[in-house]
Amino acid sequence: GVLPLCCQPPVWGRAPQQPPGLAPRRAFSNNKIKVELDESSGIAMMKFKSPPVNSLSLDFLTEFSISLEKLENDRACRGVIITSAIPKIFSSGLDITEMCGKSVEHYAEFWRAVQELWLRLYGSNMVTVAAVNGSSPAGGCLVALSCDYRIMAENPKFSIGLNEAQLGIVAPFWFKDTFVNVVGQRIAERSLQLGSLHPAPEALKLGLVDELVPEEKLLEKASAVMAQWLALPDHARQLTKSMMRKAVLDRLVAHREEDIKYFINFISKESIQKSLRMYMEMLKKKK
Repeated sequence: GVLPLCCQPPVWGRAPQQPPGLAPRRAFSNNKIKVELDESSGIAMMKFKSPPVNSLSLDFLTEFSISLEKLENDRACRGVIITSAIPKIFSSGLDITEMCGKSVEHYAEFWRAVQELWLRLYGSNMVTVAAVNGSSPAGGCLVALSCDYRIMAENPKFSIGLNEAQLGIVAPFWFKDTFVNVVGQRIAERSLQLGSLHPAPEALKLGLVDELVPEEKLLEKASAVMAQWLALPDHARQLTKSMMRKAVLDRLVAHREEDIKYFINFISKESIQKSLRMYMEMLKKKK
């Protein structure tokens, strides 16, 4: 696999861009994620399409990582816009069924896939823009936080946050590090302890998202922001991003196995399993 940015030599410039007209849109979609690359602009669009709520299941995480790797290795691709094909939801976060009543081996495989996705996305050489077109709790929030820029639909019914504490789960240190790097220590500390989900206007005020736009203008705005970022030479931007994010990425790389062990011990506790089962029951009743 391709190394995350923290461990990669810098890429000095990309292949010359094709003149418009010659380069068709290339799609390599799979079951859960639709990916389209416009070679003339160098921008890929990645749309989550795993109904009902784009849960980050093991399959979804694996597909997500593979899609990112393909784009990262494609010299025609310089940036990716990440959004959802499902109305009202960006991603509901980690799939609870993957963490409930499964084997230790399964928990290890699942958690490794969560780590892998974050290392790839947070450490990506590409410009990454999250177009958050619905609610984005927990792991969904982590995906958005890991991007370079976040634009959210201007709808107070949509919320975003790391709400793990509400389920009796503790967000791991690298979730916390990513959050602190976006909103600062104090806001992150309060928000994580309370497991807060912030409605879009509040998320903007806290700096959790960079701007709000009407839903129908979301992708147009994401493309405009992307163009602004891509106006810079890739190598200068990539090296700057690496410098800013390297310490946080290195910390997980150095402690990956410990982090997996910690997750397995924590998630296997009967009290945690019980609260996850209760949460799943509650979700079933809501349907």
